[in-house]
Amino acid sequence: MGLIVLGLGVVITGTVLRRTLVVVTVRGGSMEPTYRDGERVLVRRGGRCAVGHVVVVRQGDSGRPSSTPSQAVAAVGTAQGWMIKRVAAVAGDRPPPGALPGPYAAGGSVPPGALVLLGDNTHNSHDSREVGYFPTTHVLGTVIRPRPRPTYE
Repeated sequence: MGLIVLGLGVVITGTVLRRTLVVVTVRGGSMEPTYRDGERVLVRRGGRCAVGHVVVVRQGDSGRPSSTPSQAVAAVGTAQGWMIKRVAAVAGDRPPPGALPGPYAAGGSVPPGALVLLGDNTHNSHDSREVGYFPTTHVLGTVIRPRPRPTYE
């Protein structure tokens, strides 16, 4: 009986973790040097976004398709494209200078339900500098940590 209960606990824990955590593979160089192309990161689904967090967000959420699909697109097991970016400002914050294109830059603070997202590699990133705000509803989750690279003996 104890073995059955233990097995059931493992199954339930595994199911909860799969719904809560996802491993994402970084594609492109927009988050270098923090995360490199091919590196895998552990992402906690949902949750609150804060300045400095690195998040995974649906690509093209700003209403424009990405002109550079190689930019840190994360593979999450679906055909939909994802990007990995750092949160530069949340609702109520003043965006950093140069973080938004012309039409958005004149506004005061970030509106409710929006984020300013930037890649760490400013010379190679499709982010808020080009497309403006990203909706918070399109964030998959927050990066918790990088996954260790497999070692081959």
